[in-house]
Amino acid sequence: MGKVIAIANQKGGVGKTTTAINLAASLAVLEKKVLIIDADPQANTSSGLNFSPESDQKRTLYEVIIGELDIRDALIQTEMANLQMIPSHINLVGAEIEMLETSDRESALKNALAPIRDEYDFIIIDCSPSLGLITVNALTAADSVMIPVQPEFFALEGLGKLLQTIRLVQNGVNPELTIEGFVVTMFDGRTKVHTQVVNELREHFKDMVFNTVIQRNIRLSEAPSHGKPIILYDVICNGTTNYLNLAKEVLDKNS
Repeated sequence: MGKVIAIANQKGGVGKTTTAINLAASLAVLEKKVLIIDADPQANTSSGLNFSPESDQKRTLYEVIIGELDIRDALIQTEMANLQMIPSHINLVGAEIEMLETSDRESALKNALAPIRDEYDFIIIDCSPSLGLITVNALTAADSVMIPVQPEFFALEGLGKLLQTIRLVQNGVNPELTIEGFVVTMFDGRTKVHTQVVNELREHFKDMVFNTVIQRNIRLSEAPSHGKPIILYDVICNGTTNYLNLAKEVLDKNS
């Protein structure tokens, strides 16, 4: 059965989508069959993998999650052989309202994924920077949560709300949900506060923090505008090395 990992943090700008795209691409390069699901109405994962929802806006996660489309009909093949995607669309904002009156609304994504889950080694879900119903759906469908953390003190302050939401999901609809780990993003070793925050994170969460640190890297920020994961945009940059190392850690942890 494929491992479902939700990439979540309600704070924006922490490298969540960058991590989702590049972890998925790195796992695919390491010969794993991967599906990435864009569960953010902003659809940055979709555009970051060279897909415009406006070109086919009737085959997105929105139609799947409200039950209008079979999940297989929403699958998009990316540029990488082992990586498929279910894109998002701004319409996904409306799904939360449409689902409010439905029973079992927290499990819509989990139920939709069930027929194809065993066809992948990993399913990566990029969550929106909120703790709304779509994110709860992602956490309900997931086996674990990976939490990107920018090494700033304000970023640490926001972790409490996310961890509280995870506990609510564990106590309610998904008792098997675990934390895959915290991954430090946008790290600059020349900055004293970055090193200090990382040390505090490791002291508090210990081995739940991945050894791999994603360094601040201009090529990482350029790649989405070209519709490519970093490994296809610049194979020799630090960003590629960092995300390949993170993928290897994930594989070791799940072997």
